[in-house]
Amino acid sequence: MSFRNLSLLDHALGQADRALRTLTPGNKPVFKASPGAKVSEAELSEAERRKAAGLMRVNHCGEVCAQGLYQGQAVTAKLPEVREDMENAALEELDHLAWCEQRLTELDSRTSLLNPVWYGMSFALGAGAGLVSDKLSLGFVAATEDQVCQHLRSHLDKLPETDAKSREIVQQMLADEQLHADHALASGGTDFPKPVKKVMTLVSNVMTKTSFYL
Repeated sequence: MSFRNLSLLDHALGQADRALRTLTPGNKPVFKASPGAKVSEAELSEAERRKAAGLMRVNHCGEVCAQGLYQGQAVTAKLPEVREDMENAALEELDHLAWCEQRLTELDSRTSLLNPVWYGMSFALGAGAGLVSDKLSLGFVAATEDQVCQHLRSHLDKLPETDAKSREIVQQMLADEQLHADHALASGGTDFPKPVKKVMTLVSNVMTKTSFYL
């Protein structure tokens, strides 16, 4: 059955399943194994381990937000092809979610306690953008992915040089997120003005600083 022929009940059950999959530990990659799986574990000091874990927790939180955003937009998208794009992007992002979760386990750490809050807020934002227009919704994806790319680049600078496993994961995530941003704009998304992006950066910084510890 194609996505276009699903009933309202099918949609509701699908959204509930995706939310549970996003927020429940034990996620597995959907398409690709973790890039870090091919890299040997390095010996990290306790301080390096905590720092790497904090950064990977932020990355995982970002993927939780991405799931909420895409799912919210898929619910309210006007055009079927845009809705399908959002669903497909969310599926691809599940790999990132699983990679980060696996790495946190390897680092003897946990995901953010605030993930349900971030997911709910992101879902509401995505649904709101989709209600306005598909162009705004796609533009919001592009702007959000730009924010994610900025964080990932900064994390490559902050991660311990010896933590090759985490670095390999972040590098692949960065490449994938940039493709999502480019695709959203190419599909007709609005290129947000700098003042709007600046506000998004401020909000994003609050989330990342909180998730680093919680």
